[in-house]
Amino acid sequence: MGTMFGEYFKKKRLGLGKTLRQFCLEHDLDPGNISKLERGILPPPASSAKLAHYANCLEIKEGTDEWLEFFDIARAEAGRIPEEILADKDLVSKLPLVFRTLKGQKLNKEQLEKLARELEKLNAAE
Repeated sequence: MGTMFGEYFKKKRLGLGKTLRQFCLEHDLDPGNISKLERGILPPPASSAKLAHYANCLEIKEGTDEWLEFFDIARAEAGRIPEEILADKDLVSKLPLVFRTLKGQKLNKEQLEKLARELEKLNAAE
């Protein structure tokens, strides 16, 4: 199991200058579970509400890039596609092409050009 989320969580906690016990006591969290989470023994929570609670405990401000990164790391480590991507049916239909590309499968010139056009559209929409 990966530990990217756990490492990120621990880095944020330490950045607050808190020991594991202090942090858990202040936020009414179980130190054993948080320790397991930080070491990658427990996976990131699946619940958006739980992730939001943890983000708030870590003083990550809602709506910031850091907030989005926190959720993206948790979902990526758990093998879940972010909800905002799943809500876009057009984007979901293009995911197989993205997955093939990420897995290193060769794409022909037409497929590469199509992928580039789609990424440009997404970037322009932001």
